[in-house]
Amino acid sequence: MHKFSRLRHAIGASILILTSGFTHAAEWDLGQLTASLAQTGPSKARFVEKKYISTLDRPVESSGELSYSPPDRLEKRTLKPKPESMRLERNMLTLERGKHKFAIDLDDSPEFATLIESIRATLAGDRRSLELNYVVKLSGTRAGWKLQLTPSNFEARQKVEHITLGGSEGVVREVEVLQADGDRSVMTIEKLNP
Repeated sequence: MHKFSRLRHAIGASILILTSGFTHAAEWDLGQLTASLAQTGPSKARFVEKKYISTLDRPVESSGELSYSPPDRLEKRTLKPKPESMRLERNMLTLERGKHKFAIDLDDSPEFATLIESIRATLAGDRRSLELNYVVKLSGTRAGWKLQLTPSNFEARQKVEHITLGGSEGVVREVEVLQADGDRSVMTIEKLNP
């Protein structure tokens, strides 16, 4: 009986060791995510964005192309329904619609800076910037993660409740923005082959 009890304890301990190894392997933390994202170089992708606005019966849909050149150049070219572009270089955001062109210094516009920095810092794997500008909450695994960013800046929180980015490994596949007024947008991203 004593021999059987020791065998049972040994089997139990072995199972515990094996399962704790699997649990440890499945863990995914912010350091691992940002390191994986930081290894991604320049990239291009297609996007479809749906904006859910409380005053409209159905979402407004747009689509186009995204491009990113580390560490701080980001471009969103909307092709449908109407062509427009948004380009970020360092802290200058340039918007073009038809013959109209607008430039915004992100240092003077915390609500735009909040939206842009969430994407730029995530793509760059810039953990310091993420933790400086947001309350960061990561869930999921390496194969499927969600990164929720709540703005630290009071003025920005008056416009944006939180931004949730989702993906796998070092690839962002979705960006959801929930505005303080309840409106939201969801962008799905499909990376293009180089």
